[in-house]
Amino acid sequence: MQVLEKLFHLKENKTNLNTEMVAGITTFMTMSYIIFVQPAILSIVGMDFGAVMSATCIASCIATLLMGILANYPIALAPAMGHNVFFVYTVCLGMNVSWQIALGANFISGVIFIFASLFSFRQRIIEAVPDSLKQAIAAGIGLLIAMIGLQWSGIITSHPFTLVTLGNLKSKVVVLSIVGTLFMGILLSRRIKGAILWGILFNLILGIILGIIKFEGILSKPPSILPTFLKLDIISVFKGGINMLVVIFVLFFLDLFDTVGTLIGVGKQAGFITKEGKLPRAQKALLSDAVGTVEGALLGTSTITSYIESTSGIACGGRTGLSNVFTSICFIIALFFYPLIRMVGGGYKISEGVILYPVIAPALIMVGALMLNSITHINWYDYTEVIPCFITILIMPLTLSITEGIAFGFISYTILKLVCGKAKDVSWFIYFFSFLFVLRYIFLK
Repeated sequence: MQVLEKLFHLKENKTNLNTEMVAGITTFMTMSYIIFVQPAILSIVGMDFGAVMSATCIASCIATLLMGILANYPIALAPAMGHNVFFVYTVCLGMNVSWQIALGANFISGVIFIFASLFSFRQRIIEAVPDSLKQAIAAGIGLLIAMIGLQWSGIITSHPFTLVTLGNLKSKVVVLSIVGTLFMGILLSRRIKGAILWGILFNLILGIILGIIKFEGILSKPPSILPTFLKLDIISVFKGGINMLVVIFVLFFLDLFDTVGTLIGVGKQAGFITKEGKLPRAQKALLSDAVGTVEGALLGTSTITSYIESTSGIACGGRTGLSNVFTSICFIIALFFYPLIRMVGGGYKISEGVILYPVIAPALIMVGALMLNSITHINWYDYTEVIPCFITILIMPLTLSITEGIAFGFISYTILKLVCGKAKDVSWFIYFFSFLFVLRYIFLK
């Protein structure tokens, strides 16, 4: 106990071992859906399902433990929703980039984040991007994730004239997705801890009963991580020109704002924010997050970031990094549940080239819904803010690209502010990247 007291200052933070244990396990329960979702998403581009699952658990364990020991905060980390979608749909599928090169870009963005965490550069970037665009980007990513969830569920499907249309609601796979989404929504509405996880497990059991999912067991030895371990291709990133520069920028940009937003949100709920509005040990927390992204890319998974779901553990009394120790242990234990995770993340083939994911899809839809609340922070009375935000939010799901949403948002924001005599409202950062995005469309589109 003396070692724990020395490391985590339990008495000073008015907590104890039992409280921190409950908090850590609770946090894991609320965020563990990523263990099921991450392999399903990344395997679309040819990454080994089992290796991604192992990389996700190990990378999350290391990053979460680092946050707990280095910053002494009960804030867990794991691959970020939105970032994984960007990795697969925008970079790999949209730009025809191999997952090895995409991991290389992810690694570079993490290294940049490490340097930004050590200097005041990060604060300048945060201040350079208007709050309205930050909120719009978060909402747009939410709609993009929900769009993919609706496609994976079969609730919407492609149409030769209208692009998308309602799917076959008589299909038992689609019905399973709808029931799972409603059940998950009920749990979230009733504030049930771990609602998304319980919803996934409910859908899995229902899928087995209906004969949609084949039971493959619960426990096994952890899958090998070798198919993704150190498979990143950094050299090819530097041969990709402006397109890869944009990818690195977006990866870094998303990681920075996700992390800062989460640290502030969690810090406020836990009472970590000082009267001056500062978060003690913020630099160590940001560094933990940045190192998590780097080691995640080395292991074979997309951007690692702080999870807002950590507030569930804080609500249970978690106040120190000791909570993270227990969360980390849970991630390691999860490695032995590969058959269960494989059942959840496996797809159901309904026709040639069409695979649905009825167990995972409801989780994507619900995560998208939760991310949409950021639009309440947009100034809806200033059209030079509203229009760029609207464009950003709309473009992301319609193009299945976070990059295009950010690009259109930045460019429209710059033009409207300039034309309306509000040029001083636009930072050098927005001007610079708006110019780069314009060049990208002129020469590379």
